[in-house]
Amino acid sequence: QVQLVESGGGLVQAGGSLRLSCAASGRAFSSGVMGWFRQAPGKEREIVARIVGSAGVTFYRDSVKGRFTISRGNAGNTVYLQMNSLKPEDTAVYYCAAGSLIYKYDYWGQGTQVTVSS
Repeated sequence: QVQLVESGGGLVQAGGSLRLSCAASGRAFSSGVMGWFRQAPGKEREIVARIVGSAGVTFYRDSVKGRFTISRGNAGNTVYLQMNSLKPEDTAVYYCAAGSLIYKYDYWGQGTQVTVSS
């Protein structure tokens, strides 16, 4: 059974940094997709960043480009999100997701809260 467990969320002041980690147990996703989503209160869940395939091609939503960096562990069962220059609008529950195919997320973590104070 595959489980994704996130860690690293918390409360930070605007301009600060946090690093989220996600550990997958049960399988690796080095040839699939691993990504981070977020959901703020009253809003829909949105993609933040993803890393795809063995080449590790990355994608970021426009609002986090230049501030967030997604990376993957060599074994393909961990994914990280380094978040710098955080803004209050980054406040949300952040979810890790993974899939064995590059276009489909099969597994989701339970989420970790990120709160950025102004």
